[in-house]
Amino acid sequence: MYSDHLQEIPITEMKGLCIGNAQNVEAATGCTVLLFGSQGAPAGLDVRGGGPASRESELLNPLAAAGVIHGILLSGGSAFGLDAAGGVQQYLEERGIGFDVGVTKVPLVCQSCLFDLMVGDGRVRPDRAMGYEACRGAELGNYRDGNFGAGTGATVGKALGAPYCMKSGLGSYAVRVGALEVGALVAVNALGDVYDWRTGVRAAGLRGADGRFDAEGMDSESALLRRTEIVENKFTGNTTLGVILTNARFGKAQLCKIAGMGHDGYARAIRPVHTSADGDSLYAVSLGDVAADQDVVGALAGRVVAEAILRAARVRGAYGLPGALDP
Repeated sequence: MYSDHLQEIPITEMKGLCIGNAQNVEAATGCTVLLFGSQGAPAGLDVRGGGPASRESELLNPLAAAGVIHGILLSGGSAFGLDAAGGVQQYLEERGIGFDVGVTKVPLVCQSCLFDLMVGDGRVRPDRAMGYEACRGAELGNYRDGNFGAGTGATVGKALGAPYCMKSGLGSYAVRVGALEVGALVAVNALGDVYDWRTGVRAAGLRGADGRFDAEGMDSESALLRRTEIVENKFTGNTTLGVILTNARFGKAQLCKIAGMGHDGYARAIRPVHTSADGDSLYAVSLGDVAADQDVVGALAGRVVAEAILRAARVRGAYGLPGALDP
């Protein structure tokens, strides 16, 4: 596959962006915040899963008045974790960042949550204090891939239920081609399995009855296809959350389309994907003014999303679950 013209760059090098993690390691939950500075940034959203938990998603509808947002928060805690965005708003308001309403500035913060309540202590969820802590982490530049932030309690391969799943986490990948930059950050918490998008080899997911992961063993899609009767609850503790970032100049409508094309990366790297038991959501954010073709950025988005998912799955185990990097 020809890709010599693509230069890999750390996602934290992209301008107009600060990323921070906060987590409760004992409870196996956390959150990851992306902040876009005092001017904010245009953003779009495409939701393909059947069970999303989100806040302020309608701001990203091209018909909504807001032209920019000031931050995106990805978190664990299922819908309980939506409280964490209040801490992000507090942090931004204290710094005079937000939509000016005269008496104050109202920060516009979008959030999506994944389900991690069964991994550690389900009574502990990301809250206002953790959201604020993640912003402080962004200020200090503490972002890391792996079992951190929104990826702290992430798992994959749950087609046969939690006892057969495997640890996953948070992954990022970004490239530069000429003046154009496109990157993605993804917290992978899927019903399905993760595949190397280049080779098609299964990288993480459903484990066998002996508790071991075998890349050539039964996969989640095959497990689902063994039965055709209606299953009302396919273990709905899933949802893969991602953000596409580019320094190209786009408005909300274009970014919604780019987010939709970015879902190709989900489909390349996760099988099955976009099920009724997942809340798969993907944001796209414009950080700069580089002139670029929308379809070129969308095609690159699919690639960087797929690679970010693979990197999120290549973690060591935690909380008694094996990971892809374990012996």
